[in-house]
Amino acid sequence: VHIQVYMACQSMLIVLVGTTPEYHIEQQVGVPASQLELHQHVTFTEDIDSIVTEWFLIKQQAYKVSLAGSLFFAGLLVGNVVFGPLSDRIGRKPVYLTGLFFEVIFGYVTAFAPSYEVFAVSRLLVGLMNGGIGLVCFVLTQEYVGKSYWAMTGTLTSMSFAVGIAMFGALGYFIRPWRILATVANSSGVLFFLMSVTLPESPRWLYSQGQTEKAEEVLRYMALRNGKTVKNLTLKRIGAAKGRNRGNRGAGVLQLVLHPVLRLRTMVLMYVWYACSLVYYGLTLGAGETSGSRYVNVAMYGLVELPAYPLCIYFINKHWAGRRKSMASFLCLAGSACFCSLFMPENTGTLLSVTSFALLGKLMVSAAFNIAYVYTSELYPTVIRNAGLGVCSMSCRVGGILAPFVPSMRALHTSMPFTVFCLSGLSAGCLGLLLPETLNGPAAETLEELSSSSNSRVLESKVREIIISVILLLSI
Repeated sequence: VHIQVYMACQSMLIVLVGTTPEYHIEQQVGVPASQLELHQHVTFTEDIDSIVTEWFLIKQQAYKVSLAGSLFFAGLLVGNVVFGPLSDRIGRKPVYLTGLFFEVIFGYVTAFAPSYEVFAVSRLLVGLMNGGIGLVCFVLTQEYVGKSYWAMTGTLTSMSFAVGIAMFGALGYFIRPWRILATVANSSGVLFFLMSVTLPESPRWLYSQGQTEKAEEVLRYMALRNGKTVKNLTLKRIGAAKGRNRGNRGAGVLQLVLHPVLRLRTMVLMYVWYACSLVYYGLTLGAGETSGSRYVNVAMYGLVELPAYPLCIYFINKHWAGRRKSMASFLCLAGSACFCSLFMPENTGTLLSVTSFALLGKLMVSAAFNIAYVYTSELYPTVIRNAGLGVCSMSCRVGGILAPFVPSMRALHTSMPFTVFCLSGLSAGCLGLLLPETLNGPAAETLEELSSSSNSRVLESKVREIIISVILLLSI
């Protein structure tokens, strides 16, 4: 769980090392505005050390800051696609340790990059490893504990990420030179790598691969570390499980397209995950551009997430709220908070300010994002759950890739970023209401159980009703 602190620092790195300070350009008659001559006539009026001040990423070069952030999220997308199946094949622990090792190496390349091009490539590679180990780490954490603890461990993982964002903001306040900041933030990965070497392999993965004796050995070791002695621990031998699992994986993604119920669910869930990611990372990455101290803002954007997780646990287990209404409500509230920020003056010291509503939006979208993880896993049958989560995660990364460019839309109009967040949150919340409720319902194990379930027809009927309503409105 603590590795999320390191991963949060890597995710937020561009917010502080890509800070653009105030500057002015000396205009001289007859001097062409080439990039080389621009360096000689630019004066930065703020005492800030960042990649912008070192490589003069202003004017026509300003897009490179957002590009570096997008390359990181593009790496996350590829990492999710590659590392997930790889960990299913060769094991959770070796893939996790290898990814963490190379992420630390590429993190140091970022800190000592001699040029922007090397910096950008290193961010892509760090994102590749970050996305891979993030997925494997989440699965490994869940597989270490019983199913009744999955909601708790998932919530603790998200909370650790939020704490990591806050700690990075504090770190940036005390360490201003961007290269030293990147080095110190990355060095925590070395500590986490050394701590992770002693971790055992997932007993669930060993058992699914037919390595029953090794799974029993790991379970005994875990019981011993918990202060319990287990003498008669025997697992049922399932030598053929490996072959069955491989067959299920092969047909996974194809069934998401062919199965009518899964196809509609996946389309809605992909958009929900995309919107959650766009609003979550867009607000977080834009923390340095809102009024007030950028370091305090970054820390606040992390700490404001913490109340979201107890709210999630409370609402999703109430029969009058459940998963569906809770997720949709939090998304709509996030969009509404961003909408309210459009009417607030930019620089105001009152409680009602752009920053306050942005923080409220971050709180709400964090809650919706956390519910989406739990809800999505319940909407897919066991035989296709990994494939469903993988596709939704890919859609999530697309939102992350676009997120760094949304705050920069302020150049077009100051209201543009929050307009995008508002529309994304509201539309995703409304679409989320099309999904069936899963609270206190049996989880489908096979596609046959999904087809026979009454909930499987809820989405299709609601989509049909919406289409008929739109046709009637257009005819009027």
